[in-house]
Amino acid sequence: MGDVRPRVAVSSCLLGEPVRFNGGHSRDRFLTGALSEHVDWVPICPEMEIGLGTPRETIRLERSAGGPRLMTRTSRVDLTDRMASFAESRAAGLDVDGYVFKSKSPSCGLHGIPIHAGGAGTPDAGGARVGADRRNRGLYAGIVVGVHPLLAAEDEGRLHDAVLREAFVERIFAVARLRELLSGEWRARDLVAFHAAHKMQLLAHAPETYRGLGRLVAAAGSRPRDALAAEYGHTFRTALAARASVGRNANVLEHCLGMVGAHLGRVRRADVLEVIGAYRAGKVALNVPVTLLRHHAKGEGVTYVCGQTYFRPYPDDLGLRNHIAA
Repeated sequence: MGDVRPRVAVSSCLLGEPVRFNGGHSRDRFLTGALSEHVDWVPICPEMEIGLGTPRETIRLERSAGGPRLMTRTSRVDLTDRMASFAESRAAGLDVDGYVFKSKSPSCGLHGIPIHAGGAGTPDAGGARVGADRRNRGLYAGIVVGVHPLLAAEDEGRLHDAVLREAFVERIFAVARLRELLSGEWRARDLVAFHAAHKMQLLAHAPETYRGLGRLVAAAGSRPRDALAAEYGHTFRTALAARASVGRNANVLEHCLGMVGAHLGRVRRADVLEVIGAYRAGKVALNVPVTLLRHHAKGEGVTYVCGQTYFRPYPDDLGLRNHIAA
């Protein structure tokens, strides 16, 4: 399958745009460096979009009987309805493969956003911080992910974690390949080929869901095209949203070795098994057995294995499988 460029929404400040409350930015090195070479960014700053400008007064979420309100901290302007209206409008037309939000933001934060007590003139006067439950989201981000629950979404803080970064990037490239297929003049056989190429990748994430997709693809020729695309797309995204595990990765590698092993001879096959075992035991990174197996599959002309997206789910130069799994 050819290379694709995921379309990824991002908080504008993370790309270095001076749109923060203080007139500054929060440029993220990974996003603007390695990843920017391979994706098309869709920058969005909700605060600027609703007319707040920069620099601007700080805002925060405050507790109220009807749910959290987005308030300016000093002038006490309630921005809730304005931000919610913008978020609903943006979410309705959002056509991206992933989203990177600004962490800790009362509008864009995905995790643990503090809810404060009400300000002066409210029953909770004083403005004390009530709590930062991990489930609390920023107002804008909460609406967007509520409308798109299967969207690959992270904040830049969590993307500093090697495991979460690899999982996010894998998802956006997989979804981009699906988008590219379904946006063209595809036929049932094209979907069958797409599914076959993603077999190992899907098995590493969700074996049962993969089998459900297989049954769907088997009936592709008899299903209405739009209904088939919608159901396959939803189920595919559901599968990729499940976290790949060390055990499932090792099982996939051993399965692929079964297709390549007959060409290798006893000694080379034992070498590959040893490396897979080392990965399973947490001694080497996933990239080690993946690279070895890909090398043998290419050298021995095992085209089915060579064609599996599992062995190149995103551009190699991103180097995201180089961490030791815990």
